[in-house]
Amino acid sequence: MCPDSLPGATAEAGEEGRVFALFACCVPVRGARRSVVCDLQRQSFRFIPNGLYEILTEQRGKSVLEIKDAYGREYDEEIDEYFELLEREELGFWCRDGDAERFPPLDLSWEAPERITNAIVDVDGDSDHDFPRIFDELDDLGCKALELRFFRACGLGELRRILEAARHRRLRSIELLLGHCDELTDAALEQLAGDYPRVSGIAVHSAPQARQVELERQGVVVEHVTQVIDSHRCCGQIHPGYFVTNLETFSEAQKHNSCLNRKIAIDARGEIKNCPSLGRSFGNAREVSLHSAVAHRDFAALWSINKDQIAVCKDCEFRYICTDCRAYLTDPSDLYAKPSKCTYDPYTAEWRPRAGRAELAAEPPQAAPPASNAPGELMKGEHR
Repeated sequence: MCPDSLPGATAEAGEEGRVFALFACCVPVRGARRSVVCDLQRQSFRFIPNGLYEILTEQRGKSVLEIKDAYGREYDEEIDEYFELLEREELGFWCRDGDAERFPPLDLSWEAPERITNAIVDVDGDSDHDFPRIFDELDDLGCKALELRFFRACGLGELRRILEAARHRRLRSIELLLGHCDELTDAALEQLAGDYPRVSGIAVHSAPQARQVELERQGVVVEHVTQVIDSHRCCGQIHPGYFVTNLETFSEAQKHNSCLNRKIAIDARGEIKNCPSLGRSFGNAREVSLHSAVAHRDFAALWSINKDQIAVCKDCEFRYICTDCRAYLTDPSDLYAKPSKCTYDPYTAEWRPRAGRAELAAEPPQAAPPASNAPGELMKGEHR
C-alpha cells in the first residue's frame, strides 16, 4: 500500500499531527556549512541547510506540531517551507503519527564476496605486460571492474588483442583511457564497443579538441579531452564530475576507503600496488602472482581508511559520494590528511579553482549558506 493512501492520511492532510518521513533511499549527510540529501535511487543529491538536517535526524518521527513546539514556535513559517520543499522534490511522504517507525532506514552495511572488486593496469611506451596472465589472476580474485590506462597513443590492433584476451573472463566492465591517435575515429570506437560489450566507458586524452560522443546502441560515452595524461601523476583529482551517488558506493564509503578498498593496481613497470601513484610495491606481476600480493599482511592496510577519519573530509557533505585519494595529500607525513588535489572547502562551501585546471575553474560558483544552523536559515539559493 502506498504511504499516501494510508487510511486517514487524506483526512489529516491539513493537520500538523502528520509526520513526514524521508524515503529510505534519500539519506541526509551533514557538512560543516551545509548538508545534502543523497537520493540513492535517482542517483542525485540536493543541498539542504543544516537546520533541516537537524530536523530530519534529531526530530525524526515527530509530527510537525511537535517539531514546532521543540523550537518554541519561533520558526513555524520556515519549518513549513522545509516540508513543502521536501514534498515538492519527492524526497519523502506524509504518514500518521506513530506510523513512521514502520518505514525503517536503509541498511547501509557493505559486503562483497570478491577478494578484489576493481583493478587498474597502466601502460606506457616501455610497458611489457602479460595480459592473459593478468586476466587469469584477476579472475581468480573475482575482479569485476578493470580500468586500462594508456599514457601513450594506442592503436586499434593492440587494443583489440588486449580486449580479446579479456573476452571470456569474469570482468563485468572495462573502462579505457587512451592516448589520441588517428585510428580512434568515432566509427572505429563504436565498432570496438559493439564487438566488446564489457567496454563501459572510453576516454581519449591528448585530443585536438574536447568533445563527447554518445554511442547509443552500446550505451557507452566517449569523452575526448585535450589534457595530456602521460603518467599516473595525473590521477587523484577530486571534482563534482567524479561524484557517484548510488547505493553501492554510498554504503561502501561508510566504513571503507572510497578509492582503495578491494583495489589492486599494476603500474606501467609491472609493479603490484594498491594504486599506481603509491610508492610501495608488493612485487612485480611477472614474478609474483596477484593472489600472493593480496595475501601480504599489509596489502589491505589502507582499505579501511574512510572519509569519517580523514581531516577536513570528515566535515564535508560530499564524503560518501566522493572518491578519496591517499597518494597525494596536503601533509604527506599524515596518512589521514586531506587529498591535496581537492579544492573544496566544506567550511565555506566553495570550490577554489586549481591553477592550470580549466575544468575546475569552470565549476559554477556556489553561494555560501548562512553560518547559523538554526532551522530558520532557509537557503533558497542552495536548493537546486
